[in-house]
Amino acid sequence: MASVYSVGQVNAYIKHMFEQDFALNNIYIKGEISNCKYHTSGHIYFTLKDAGAVLACVMFAGNRKGLNFKLEEGLKVTAFGSVNVYERDGKYQLYVREIKQDGQGDLYKKFEELKAELLEMGMFDASYKKPIPRYATKVGIVTAKTGAAIQDIINISMRRNPHVQLYLYPAIVQGSEAAPSIVKGLATLDEMNLDVIIVGRGGGSLEDLWAFNEEMVARAIFNCNTPVISAVGHETDTTIADFVSDLRAPTPSAAAELAVFDYEAFLAELRGYEDMFNRQMKIKIDRMRDKLAHYELRVKHASPFNKIAIKRQEIDDICTKLHDRLVRKIERRRHELEVAAQRLQGLSPLNKIGKGYGYLEDTKGEALVSVNQVAVSDEIQISLPDGKLKANVSSITNRD
Repeated sequence: MASVYSVGQVNAYIKHMFEQDFALNNIYIKGEISNCKYHTSGHIYFTLKDAGAVLACVMFAGNRKGLNFKLEEGLKVTAFGSVNVYERDGKYQLYVREIKQDGQGDLYKKFEELKAELLEMGMFDASYKKPIPRYATKVGIVTAKTGAAIQDIINISMRRNPHVQLYLYPAIVQGSEAAPSIVKGLATLDEMNLDVIIVGRGGGSLEDLWAFNEEMVARAIFNCNTPVISAVGHETDTTIADFVSDLRAPTPSAAAELAVFDYEAFLAELRGYEDMFNRQMKIKIDRMRDKLAHYELRVKHASPFNKIAIKRQEIDDICTKLHDRLVRKIERRRHELEVAAQRLQGLSPLNKIGKGYGYLEDTKGEALVSVNQVAVSDEIQISLPDGKLKANVSSITNRD
């Protein structure tokens, strides 16, 4: 069985198809007002008709700012908006964003013709767009010297950066003299070596904004060496100046936001860079300090003075070892001498004599150890601890 869809699914699908159609999302439709109703909510419901068809239309309250006349039955107008589906009722209608009385259709035609011509010449190409300086300090302004536009630009610029310098060229922005005045203002400010130029005015009807759709203004913007921000009318207003400028701002207030950098945010960014720089410098200094210490250690190790000091220490160690060995050897020899002296002391005749014995010698100084070495009347010598005695042998008796 084939897939079955609900009514809501079908309506949603058709609505999606309408939304994907570029031509239906930005379309101008000319017709006669019929069945016009102003709702208490501020919305306007009506139909556009011509000789052979009708089209349901709605203009929401939020889009009525630029509407400076009352819609009435039979009034011929040109409406700009998008065609889409109202899902609940399953019908399509024109969602109107702008309405101009008939007669302005010629201006729209002229607008589209000039737009197509300049587009063909490449004046809208992104390759010609100059970047807006991030930190502009000298900002030129081409607009009327009175009105909300200049006040909004001044207020927002001073709030964002009280140090910015604003240069106003008080141009005529409406009427037959407006386009030449704007061109002269752009040329004058372009020669002043400024950072950026804002050109624009507050909202109004198509006729009010028409100076910014003039070819001379478009060419003046295109030929500026200084980057240009266009700020014409409200967000829904679009002019040739918007296409040819380097950057379009939806309102003069937004142009000031784009042209003038936030000074406090700039200082905070600088402090962030400073902190990051200090951290990285500290890391680099510490790394270089470690490397320097390593090189110093290598130089010190390879230094002749260091080698001499090492050799001196080695000599000191050898001398200490020799001294220790000599001391130990002397101690050992002293000990051996003491042992020998004690043994000699034990064997010494004087030691025995000191204990009550005597030492006998013949006249030749030989020790007498036997009675057989002498005869009666022989002279002998007796050594005692405190002296010597001489005596004669009077008798001899063998122990046996």
